[in-house]
Amino acid sequence: MPTDQAHEWIKRRAYSLWEEAGRPYGRDQEHWNQAAAEREDLERTRASVDGEEILIKFRKKEPGLGKSAGLQPLSKLTGTR
Repeated sequence: MPTDQAHEWIKRRAYSLWEEAGRPYGRDQEHWNQAAAEREDLERTRASVDGEEILIKFRKKEPGLGKSAGLQPLSKLTGTR
C-alpha cells in the first residue's frame, strides 16, 4: 500500500498521463497502472528527484526521436530542478 505521499504522486501522474493522451474516456485504470509502475521504478531505483531516467523508459518509442531530435528534459519543461 503506497504512502499518502506516493498515492498523491501517482494520482497527479495518472492525471498528467490522461491529459497527455487527450483526455480519453474509460482509460483511467490504464493511466493509474502506468503511474503506479513509474512510481515503483522511481522508488526501487532511487532515481533522481525529477525521475527523468525512469520517465524516458515509459515514453512511447517513436522513430527519429531522441536527444538528437531536440527533446527537452522533463525538468526543463516543468521548470523544476
